[in-house]
Amino acid sequence: MIPLLNDRDIAFQLYEVLDTAALVQRPAYADHSREILDATLATAKAVAEKYFANHNAKGDANEPTFDGERVHLIPETKAAWDAFTAAGFFAAHETADEGGAQLPEVVFRVVMAYMNAANISTAAYPFITIGVINLIRTFGSAEQKARYLPLLMSGRANGTMALTEPGQGSALGDIQVAAEPAADGSYRLFGQKMFISCADHDITGNVIHMVLAKIRGAPVGVKGISLFIVPKHLTNDDGSPGARNDVALAGLNHKLGYRNATNTVLNFGERGGAVGYLVGEPHKGLGYMFQMMNEARIGIGLGAAAIAYQGYNLSLEYARNRPQGRLPSCADPTSPQIMLVEHADVRRMLLAQKAYAEGGLFMCLFASSLFEDQHTAPDPGWRRQAALLLDLITPIVKSWPSRYGCVGNDHAIQILGGAGYMREYGAEQLYRDQRLNPIHEGAEAIHGIDLLGRKVRLHDGAGHRALLAAAQADIAQARERPETAGFADPLAAALDLLDATTQALLAQVAADVDLGMANATLYLDLYGRVLAAWLWLKQALAAAAGLARGAHEEDRNFYQGKLHTARYYFDWELPQIEWQARLLRAANAVPFAMRDSWF
Repeated sequence: MIPLLNDRDIAFQLYEVLDTAALVQRPAYADHSREILDATLATAKAVAEKYFANHNAKGDANEPTFDGERVHLIPETKAAWDAFTAAGFFAAHETADEGGAQLPEVVFRVVMAYMNAANISTAAYPFITIGVINLIRTFGSAEQKARYLPLLMSGRANGTMALTEPGQGSALGDIQVAAEPAADGSYRLFGQKMFISCADHDITGNVIHMVLAKIRGAPVGVKGISLFIVPKHLTNDDGSPGARNDVALAGLNHKLGYRNATNTVLNFGERGGAVGYLVGEPHKGLGYMFQMMNEARIGIGLGAAAIAYQGYNLSLEYARNRPQGRLPSCADPTSPQIMLVEHADVRRMLLAQKAYAEGGLFMCLFASSLFEDQHTAPDPGWRRQAALLLDLITPIVKSWPSRYGCVGNDHAIQILGGAGYMREYGAEQLYRDQRLNPIHEGAEAIHGIDLLGRKVRLHDGAGHRALLAAAQADIAQARERPETAGFADPLAAALDLLDATTQALLAQVAADVDLGMANATLYLDLYGRVLAAWLWLKQALAAAAGLARGAHEEDRNFYQGKLHTARYYFDWELPQIEWQARLLRAANAVPFAMRDSWF
């Protein structure tokens, strides 16, 4: 069996780089211990292996079907949902007062990483539901919390986020779903939503839709968006499903990947209006939904890293066991063939996969640790700093693992050769599943525009300056160790180039916003490369410290692997920012100046 992730790497990232064990000293986690955290992760791994991985290929080959009345999934999907529920994971990071286990955010994200690595499609059902739980918990009224949180946390209902419509994707200001006030204080919704994941199925008794809509007469654009709870079934006082709400499944979409996660078109209001309940204040719904969207963006990055990790584990196992050819220096055709891993080009691709998979996973866990620190760090100053950093890097955390996860999974197919195209080996499914992530929760361009147009300028650039300062502190540490000293100057130069490029782009945007923003996606990639380099330096520092403590052979090999992968990243990946910066600082207008008629 191909490992889902790498337990040694999980322990390294959590406890040697991030010092997650220290979280149990915070009042919120005083009832926990390192042993409890480890036991939680062991349970997650066991659930993922037994109930999620067992139908990954089957769910891909047997997509959900709609008979006009009901949606049908393979039965293993519900078994996985039930196992996730029984393990208590829907309430894992809620407070004890709310019936939760009060688990640190960064640990819970590793729980989800195991599920994602085992079966990204089935993991989508709890993934979105947890976001809905957090959304209602933060912004719902007392009555809404009392009615819907017990359903969601007990697994009796799942949740969705209903944003996209057939006439628009990321341009949420143009949504057309309308809401009309009703006499009882509720609303009636009319319109259609598109590409809504996990919105109809046969694994729970109810579905709680979180729907963005505009109350009739609301201001135009994003300032007129409100958020509504719209259940598939109206709920009885005991939480059981009541009458069917006026939400109809218009059909299922059939995707390249994530095939076991239903993807739907929903019609609201065909029979007089779907009953919806306003969350918070009118016209402030997009602000509320941004909590779930940002949580989902980090979650999409995490899923992308997990799929990349699966592809890496699969191709590494194959390369170590598949005999193929001989080294160029061998002229004897009668000599035994060597394993694929002995070929330099295969090792290059494996190194790239390792850099993307382990680097992407750590990027997501680093972001989750910032989220944790934002809420529970003892030092108020660091709470503010963590919030600034998290806000800045969220577009990158979503986009970088998604982009380079695709490259890594492409390498996996290449290493497996002809077997890479065969469903029996799994690499082709991983690539198809992965390809959705650069689009999920916003295309790369959307996040590039967000980063350049908003995030680097927030609070007069405080987040950007905080990142530069934090990275410089690690560079100073790197200079003190022979194993990491060689990373110091390249990262320092990269930070200088990033800052100079950022300032140049901000000036371009001020002069001509359309031209200045035209290459924002390239800027997103440049910033992501530098962020990944800094985070690889953090891993290298922890690996060097591990070697200095003295380690047995297996650990020495692990630490050397970390250091060598960091060298690969600094030598092969980071230098590509130089040509990117040249294009950006020169305000290269070749794509911008192209005309439709010239195509």
